[in-house]
Amino acid sequence: MGRGYRWLRGWMLLTALIAACATPTVPPTPTSVPATVTPVPTASPVPATPTPTPSGPRELVLMTHDSFNVSEEVLREFEQRYNVRVQILKAGDAGTALNKAILAKGAPLADVFFGVDNTFFSRAIREDLFEPYRPQGLEEIPQEFLLDPEYRLIPIDYGDVCLNYDKKYFREKGLKPPETLEDLIRPEYRGLLVVQNPATSSPGLAFMLTTIVYFGEERWLDFWRALKANDVKITEGWEDAYFKEFSGAAGSPGTRPIVVSYATSPAAEVYFSEGKLTEPPTGNVLGKNTCFRQIEFAGILKGTKNRDLAERWMDFMISLRFQEDVPMQMFVFPVHPKARLPEFFQKFAEVPPEPARMDPARIDANRERWIQEWTDLMLR
Repeated sequence: MGRGYRWLRGWMLLTALIAACATPTVPPTPTSVPATVTPVPTASPVPATPTPTPSGPRELVLMTHDSFNVSEEVLREFEQRYNVRVQILKAGDAGTALNKAILAKGAPLADVFFGVDNTFFSRAIREDLFEPYRPQGLEEIPQEFLLDPEYRLIPIDYGDVCLNYDKKYFREKGLKPPETLEDLIRPEYRGLLVVQNPATSSPGLAFMLTTIVYFGEERWLDFWRALKANDVKITEGWEDAYFKEFSGAAGSPGTRPIVVSYATSPAAEVYFSEGKLTEPPTGNVLGKNTCFRQIEFAGILKGTKNRDLAERWMDFMISLRFQEDVPMQMFVFPVHPKARLPEFFQKFAEVPPEPARMDPARIDANRERWIQEWTDLMLR
């Protein structure tokens, strides 16, 4: 989504780049031709036959956004199975990475691309970047995630952009946490909310789309106008909003107790506390259409010279081995329904029962106009 998420943009600071070593070359061993019983002086010498040299690993390049991660152990397993070295090419946030892939169309920078989410899905399809491929095991993936009947983009994970709130703040103030988007424009919530710019932030864009689903095209800008009057704060990205402005994040100097983040952020707070917390210090607003469902996809780039390896990687990404690695690495949910979740995920990660959804084609047709309308209202 780009979760994806894409997930917890900027949080996963370690990149699992594994350098697989080439198999040592075995020097040829000369062999001689046995002498015959009667020497033949005119016979030409027979050249030595070299022992075949084992080939070194091939290279597969995965282009993705900066928040992608995979555990060393899982990556090494794939590399060893297919005698391949996987190079992970991180290319900025989800939108930036897709733009770079589009600019390189015809001479791709990679073999596989991961990180197209449903907010950019139709654009990626329209640009004709991907080769069709139906991975082994795709029949296990729920139909709700399969948006491309031609199998150019295959779903890998999903997550939900939601409002998080600081439990301690609301408890100490004797104020009820918000339950609906309308609550955010009430006088008692003045100056409490921080959001991200939809032009520069994936969760910011997701929240803007949430408001369009929730209020409809006739009223969504009225809601934002009321938010502006109620002293909403806008940041360029998720990191600034969550770690600098939000009061509920560990170590944050922030003073705002409501932030646009992810439904798994409270679980992440517990995990990263390394045992200091036994329950999340933050909560989610999970009402109908208050969260936006993000799905992240991968596809084989047109022009790859390693089609066979690219297919094996696509198979691998929807296998249980990779899918069960997803939550701990990117804090999103695997699309495979049989993938086991980590214990803390099972205990603390919440899934909204009725998230906001929007047809990718509608997003593609209106995204830039909606962003421009939001910018004209909120930043000028």
